[in-house]
Amino acid sequence: MKCSLKRWLPVVLLGISPAFLNAQGTSVKTELPKGWHLLDKEQDGFYGVSVNKAYEFARAKKLKSKTVLVAVIDSGVDTLHEDLKNILWVNPKEIPGNGIDDDHNGYVDDIHGWNFIGGKDGTNVKDDAQEEARVYYRFKDRFEAAGIDSSKLSPEDLDNYRMWVKARKTVMGDGTESGVDLLILHKALAACIKSDSVLQQALGKSEYTGNDLDTLQTGNPESKSAKSVLLYLFKANKIMDMTNKAFLSDFSEQVDQEEKKASARENPPKDYRKEIVKDNESDIEDRYYGNNDVMAGDPMHGTHVSGIIGAERGNGKGMDGIADNVRIMMIRAVPNGDEHDKDIALAIRYAVDNGARVVNMSFGKNLSPDKKWVDSAVRYAESKGVLLIHAAGNDNADVDTTDNFPSPNFQHSTYTASNWITVGASSELLADPEFKSYTAKFSNYGKNEVDVFAPGTRIYSTLPGGKNYGNLQGTSMAAPVVTGVAALILEFYPGLTAQQVKYCIEKSAVTPPGKVLKPGTEDGELVNLSDISRSGGIINAYDALKLASTLNADPRKKVEKSTLHNVKD
Repeated sequence: MKCSLKRWLPVVLLGISPAFLNAQGTSVKTELPKGWHLLDKEQDGFYGVSVNKAYEFARAKKLKSKTVLVAVIDSGVDTLHEDLKNILWVNPKEIPGNGIDDDHNGYVDDIHGWNFIGGKDGTNVKDDAQEEARVYYRFKDRFEAAGIDSSKLSPEDLDNYRMWVKARKTVMGDGTESGVDLLILHKALAACIKSDSVLQQALGKSEYTGNDLDTLQTGNPESKSAKSVLLYLFKANKIMDMTNKAFLSDFSEQVDQEEKKASARENPPKDYRKEIVKDNESDIEDRYYGNNDVMAGDPMHGTHVSGIIGAERGNGKGMDGIADNVRIMMIRAVPNGDEHDKDIALAIRYAVDNGARVVNMSFGKNLSPDKKWVDSAVRYAESKGVLLIHAAGNDNADVDTTDNFPSPNFQHSTYTASNWITVGASSELLADPEFKSYTAKFSNYGKNEVDVFAPGTRIYSTLPGGKNYGNLQGTSMAAPVVTGVAALILEFYPGLTAQQVKYCIEKSAVTPPGKVLKPGTEDGELVNLSDISRSGGIINAYDALKLASTLNADPRKKVEKSTLHNVKD
């Protein structure tokens, strides 16, 4: 599941508060400029990552740039977008459209990457179930018997039993949940869809924002009624610069997820993936499946993430990405629902085998039934010097004590991968009048498990449609900010290891003044950023690049091993 497509932010909807909007689509009407995440606190007044200062440093040092390949494991990408089409990776060993595996890597016509949740016949997985539902029914027959003695289970069965118990609680509940009224949700969605149709005609355009609605003057009773329905929701949820299309897409998806949750209490979830992909999901060696359609399904999330990393800079279109000399390899493995461990493991391996230096992973879930496969892929990436960057998630939870997968901590081991950065979302004081903090109110955190924070609120980037742009937010947006900075460092200092890049990013992180609000606290608990992250800071491209220059200038200089490895004390 894309990390910003979960149950993130409570919102107001016709008198109830279901989390139908997610962190990927929430936004706030403020004076924050588009692209604030690129700016510098001293020069511009915003706690961005000082991208322009970083490029000024590179020019002053007369540094030469080398193209960096970045893999994005996500929902897909708009391959025709004006700000992305020129920076997409093109596999030099493949002849487009000839139906032949020219580079003999097992994937036919993988021009811009690969789609691990597609079928060979060209069909594609769009929706999927929660991992909890899949796990609950996967082990239900084995573990449902009353009086099961867990002390007599094998180590593997004990792991599965504990996971099943956790899944059962999520699926079946513990009797304390009030539940979501699906009938009200459906009525609200229908009202929104009807109002949207009326408003498109009244405004004379198919796409508009809450701000556009606010300025609409109409004497037509139907239009006035439609405006009142949607404008109330946009204002109540502080999403005034969100588009109608993104709003309805998120709302529809949340209704669908709530239906799936309700259905899972009575019936096993539909095996969406099996019907289309048709591989043997229990066999990690059965790896040559899928298709080359990396634009399939709903590519909004992956398109936005890709733009943050590397949308063409200085072309006068839309917005600028962080890194100016990258190629984006899209690996589609994340549906509208929870991703499968096998697909993620093979996506990481595909990225490594095809030359990626950095992999962005803006997704997450609460259970990982085949974590051993993902661990093996992470170890493989580590051995090949590939940096993995993962979003911390948007439950405003402490991931030191709450599971968030994938993770760098290997199963049945004390080892933690040294090539991994977990990213929480920072914010700006103007971003939310009710949560004025340099932390985002939705962000997960963890003194041991979250390495660094990066801008993740109201991030302006590319959206599907060829020429579309908009604000989304979540740790899904914070992770690619870090990925972009990592790529920027490697552009100018390609000889650095994944561990050295990680060191530069974390060591140079800037500590904001004073204390910050702890995400998710009702009473506005103030903490130091170092209390909820390892580095205690917000990333800064300029300072990271300066630090990288000191490592590169003297190859004999070593970074202490204890600094490179994210090993828990």
